[in-house]
Amino acid sequence: MRSIPAALAALALGATLQACTATGQVLGKASPEPAMPQGIRVAFNQRAEASYRSPISGERRAGDNLEELLLQTIREARQELLVAVQELSLPRVAEALAERQRAGLRVRVVLENTYSTPWSAEHEAELSPHLRHRHRQLMALADANHDGQLSAQERASGDAVAILQRAGVPLIDDTEDGSAGSALMHSKYLIADRRVVITGSTNFTPSCIHGDPDDRRSRGNVNHLLRIESAALAAAFAADFAAMWGDGPGGAQDSRFGLAKQSGPAQEVMVGPSRVRVLFAPHRRQDPNQGLTLIAQVLAEARQKVDLALFVFSAQSLADSLRELQQRGVGLRVLADPGFASRPFSEVLDLLGVALPDQDCKLEAGNHPLQAPLAGVGIPRLPSGDKLHHKVAVIDNRTVITGSFNWSPSAAHKNDEVLLVIDSPLLAAHFTREMDRLWKGAELGINPRLARKLQRGRQRCGSGAMRG
Repeated sequence: MRSIPAALAALALGATLQACTATGQVLGKASPEPAMPQGIRVAFNQRAEASYRSPISGERRAGDNLEELLLQTIREARQELLVAVQELSLPRVAEALAERQRAGLRVRVVLENTYSTPWSAEHEAELSPHLRHRHRQLMALADANHDGQLSAQERASGDAVAILQRAGVPLIDDTEDGSAGSALMHSKYLIADRRVVITGSTNFTPSCIHGDPDDRRSRGNVNHLLRIESAALAAAFAADFAAMWGDGPGGAQDSRFGLAKQSGPAQEVMVGPSRVRVLFAPHRRQDPNQGLTLIAQVLAEARQKVDLALFVFSAQSLADSLRELQQRGVGLRVLADPGFASRPFSEVLDLLGVALPDQDCKLEAGNHPLQAPLAGVGIPRLPSGDKLHHKVAVIDNRTVITGSFNWSPSAAHKNDEVLLVIDSPLLAAHFTREMDRLWKGAELGINPRLARKLQRGRQRCGSGAMRG
């Protein structure tokens, strides 16, 4: 196996928490590159200790090349490739899958229905603002000679879904069960030869890996991918894939998405010395196997420190879990995506001890802002437009929670998701270094933007009224 480009060097932890608008700091000397755990590799698309030449801008940029990790694994496959990802819009990845299909491998792809139509067959006027923006980004990616015009060849070679279709790669989305689509097919994984699994927080898109094709300032949403060699783990992922795939395109509509999958409890395998638990969502609210319960159980085991880097944090039960850790004296560092942190349903507000009414002047049902706000809560400094897309917790420098699973009721009870809990101090060291990187320069506490938002909310709604 070829390893992910090594050279991760980090800063030793020494966080200094200050007042409400303090900046996160990491002090210390550079430490040696931590070893990777047996059978597991992790790559981050933003870090200073590695670099690659961006296929979008042509410039060298800091970080690991997550697309190359995907391409390498696809090219090395000899029998089968199974892909379940919300969005696949990288032409080179699509072409690599198509080449494997032409070489006689069994290739299967599941996408979310919002992203399963070739963009070159869409008309901008018929798209939502979000999809219109995406359409323009993918047009910019396809414009190989940068002349502002797309030739027929550029459209053909720049449209990932169209590439798969032309190659005859069997592809379905979450309407294959005969419905209008599940809540969200949000999983992000690739299985190679029932032996290797690639998964994490990353959609297979330019914006999730390299940066927005129409904005040279963008470095991409902050993401990671894990490459895990384990036949037992690959079998668990393949069973989830089989439930969604059913008998494939145009068959008996026996595909199962969302709650119809009837996902069971977390499955446990050993990858070398590392215990890996994998849970496929969703579950009904009363199901004891649901993902929010598993996360709460793992958090409850913390004794010294917990680091969180989260895209969405809207589960009140997990905010209550952090309250309990605070009361037990467990050290907490929490970083959230800037765009989601200050939304009315964000539990980051609870941790800061504040509440923000929504547009109807209502507060989230069961809202419990902390009486003693956490000092170590904030948002990282990111290029404009980029998102903190991790869904990561590191507990006591030994356990990592990750996957596609945002910390939200929707992830637990509606969406097709992957939640991983990996017990490995070696892997935890890599994620802690990523947290250190994001922490450095982060805005902690109630920043000026949030303060203005809170003031406007008070002026418009007073204290707000709790939703029933």
